[in-house]
Amino acid sequence: MKAKLGTVLIVDDDAWLRGSLESALTVMGHRVLSCADPDEAYSLLRATSPDAVLLDVRLPGTSGPAMSSVIARRWPQLEGRIAFMTGDAGAEDVRAWLECNRSPLLRKPFTVRQITTWLDATLRPALAQTSESGVA
Repeated sequence: MKAKLGTVLIVDDDAWLRGSLESALTVMGHRVLSCADPDEAYSLLRATSPDAVLLDVRLPGTSGPAMSSVIARRWPQLEGRIAFMTGDAGAEDVRAWLECNRSPLLRKPFTVRQITTWLDATLRPALAQTSESGVA
């Protein structure tokens, strides 16, 4: 059964940040899945149905943008529900990708409020449709 506020997948190799986000979002009523590497993220995506994804831009063995492309292709329902987290927003490769893809970017350090504002705007339409249709 999904949490009232939706399920969020967090993919970041920073254990402290993952844990902090997981704690804050769980307290707010989200179901949270989290992992440090892309392979585990793909396994979680195959096994569950998250409503939104928070991706670090720099991950072991790949990048958040590369993962985002794979996710959008394999799980099209998540297109438009992926945000990036980075402390390196000024890097040329990051800026170039974001300009072409117009994905939400949360600059580290960010606040929990910034995350919840994005989640609310991203998940509200889907959750409203689910409650109107009577699906739990």
